[in-house]
Amino acid sequence: MSHPFPIKDIARQSGLSTATVDRVLNERANVSPRSRARVSAAIAELEGQEQQLSARGRRLYFDVLVEAPERFSREIRHATEAVLPTIGPAVIHARYSFRQIMSAPDCVALLRQIVKRGSHGVVLKVRDLPEITAMVAELDSRGIPVVCAFTDLPRSARRAYCGPDNYAAGQSAAYMIDKCLPGSSPPGATILTTLSQLAFHGEAQRRRGFLRLMSERRPDLRLMTVAAGAGLALETRAVLQEKLSAPGLGPILGVYSMGGANRAILELLKSYDHFPRAYVAHDLDSENRTLLRQGYITVALQHDIASDMRNAFLSLLYANQILKAPPVATQSRMSMVTPFDCAEN
Repeated sequence: MSHPFPIKDIARQSGLSTATVDRVLNERANVSPRSRARVSAAIAELEGQEQQLSARGRRLYFDVLVEAPERFSREIRHATEAVLPTIGPAVIHARYSFRQIMSAPDCVALLRQIVKRGSHGVVLKVRDLPEITAMVAELDSRGIPVVCAFTDLPRSARRAYCGPDNYAAGQSAAYMIDKCLPGSSPPGATILTTLSQLAFHGEAQRRRGFLRLMSERRPDLRLMTVAAGAGLALETRAVLQEKLSAPGLGPILGVYSMGGANRAILELLKSYDHFPRAYVAHDLDSENRTLLRQGYITVALQHDIASDMRNAFLSLLYANQILKAPPVATQSRMSMVTPFDCAEN
């Protein structure tokens, strides 16, 4: 059993005598399995302590690059500021680059700036596009590890994905809407799904899970998708209005909003005399909390943003060899939040 520690240190850590430790290390007879396990555990603990001591005082700079509406970027920043003081042993500094809309060239340009100034790692929430995937490979080749949060780049060289199971979230939304609707529907009855961008892998996965289960459970309903509103009110309103103006559209009975801008969606639906019986949204920003309390949103699907960001930073610490092991699990679970969970204090 190889080790860099004096026998007396291992004995002190394990609570065994130096003679017992010596017998274990030299694989002699008359040693119980329990003593061997205690010596192995003590060596592992000493190795972890050595890592902490060597990392103490190190300052690491991690970049957080996000394409999202301001309301969600604000939640990410608040979560990051909450978890960073709880993460050791190194001192972590986060540098933020938030954009509400970010094209592939814009994203590549920001990542090139990060390469130029240097970074210990990058947390990305961006679209799944070939140019960005190529840039992630370049970052990794230059020793800058990348971790994806909330939405993945599955074909890239990223080190980990930290976020919810988006496919399962879409299935949960379909399950809730199906349960809220009557058994029979009028001709042309429609379920509306809205996304900020189909190029976000997470939203595409949510849509896949939703459409698959909904088409199985309710083949009598039409399914209509509106995308490319970037989760912003004006942009979402413009693309949705074009769909609602189409002739022959039946009543919209349910809405699954994956990308936000829910107040704008609800107001526009009302102006066209659509009053959905079920409305499932994502995230608990201030707008969604209000709409939940008012009863306009039936259920909000919420994941633990702070936990996702913590796992992202732990994954980067592991990539920098500060931690001995990565997080045990990096995929968070969704919870369903009802109006009763958002009562005003």
